[in-house]
Amino acid sequence: MILGIFFFSQTGIGLIGNSFLISLFIIMFLSRHRLRPIETIVTELALVNCLALLSKGVPQTMVTLGMKNFLDTTGCKITLYLHRVARCLSVTLTCLLSGFQAITISPNNSSSAHLKARAPKYIIPTSLLCWTFQLLLNVFIPIGMIDPKHTRNITEIQHHGYCSHLVPSGFRASLYAFILSFPDTVLMGFMVFASGYMVLLLYRHHKHVEQIHINCISTRVSPETRATKTILLLVSIFVSSYSLDCILTAYMSFMKSSRWLVHCSALMTSFFPTISPYVLISSDSQVPKYCYALCGRRSSNFNGNST
Repeated sequence: MILGIFFFSQTGIGLIGNSFLISLFIIMFLSRHRLRPIETIVTELALVNCLALLSKGVPQTMVTLGMKNFLDTTGCKITLYLHRVARCLSVTLTCLLSGFQAITISPNNSSSAHLKARAPKYIIPTSLLCWTFQLLLNVFIPIGMIDPKHTRNITEIQHHGYCSHLVPSGFRASLYAFILSFPDTVLMGFMVFASGYMVLLLYRHHKHVEQIHINCISTRVSPETRATKTILLLVSIFVSSYSLDCILTAYMSFMKSSRWLVHCSALMTSFFPTISPYVLISSDSQVPKYCYALCGRRSSNFNGNST
């Protein structure tokens, strides 16, 4: 019961935070307020986080409350497919977010300076390409699944608590694992590279500011620096939780899994979708401005209707 309450709280808190970001940016967009290019990626990331929490947090909460294997084969395929797509898109969009911010703060005399003006134009096409790629790539998930009632020697049963399915073994399992994990590995490498590049730029900027303001005190932080630190924090949280979840998943695949390992893996999977919106809300100075602008507009409309 305590574990079920914890899963329910984690899922609910994450859905509230991500829904707030999505609603805020959509309302501001419909109000013809000019949004920053990076907020398009943040909105998509919040949408993916909601999908991940609904496809993993909700079923896992029901499992901890005593409901097990309540999905049929079709429901199991759809749930695992949506969770896999959300997981991969979370990697892709976080990588896109770090890469775009690295281009944004790069010096004007660098080799990537010409991308600064073009990068905002490529955000939407790149995002659509990422969604299409992940939706097509993860078709292997439902196709490769077989009804557990049809037991074969070349397969083994993998339990998720809310459903069970047969997964291939031997060469087919290695082939599926390679196909599905290779894009994530490349994206994680690029994410770490972009984060290291941003840390280097921040260090150089800090040294430059120290030399200029050696005799004066300046505590003001530029919006670009604040946004970069926020994205670095998000990347750090994502890489840590994703790596721990991969270790647990690999251990459960090759060793005998237990109920507590399944719950720990589910907690780590839902950790980033839960915490990321609140990191963005607390660190982004534009979010309070959007709230104030929205509240001010509503109050002015209310006063106008009253008069």
